[in-house]
Amino acid sequence: QVQLVESGGGLVQPGGSLRLSCAASGSILIIFSMGWYRQTPGKQREWVARVTSGGMTNYADSVKGRFTISRDNAKNTVSLQMNSLKPEDTAVYYCNADILVRITTVTRADYWGQGTQVTVYS
Repeated sequence: QVQLVESGGGLVQPGGSLRLSCAASGSILIIFSMGWYRQTPGKQREWVARVTSGGMTNYADSVKGRFTISRDNAKNTVSLQMNSLKPEDTAVYYCNADILVRITTVTRADYWGQGTQVTVYS
């Protein structure tokens, strides 16, 4: 199977920085895009940023200029550098990847990590 494991969440004061990382492992043939989403209680999961296999990036307007997404194709990892954090960035952050896998057959599917909590407190 495929696993996405996140790390790097925590507590930070407004204006501070955190770096999230996510590593994909398993029966991976190709990883297409990788990205980050976030969710707060009672709200739908919100897209934050995405990076293609070729390195093209896109960001939600709410994080543009403050967050930077990057990936290491050789290591199957994606990171999210979060600067100038605000209380409204508080959420559980989820890693997502569009992956072509070979298990019994070759299948392309979306995979999710377990989530990591980011809390920005004042």
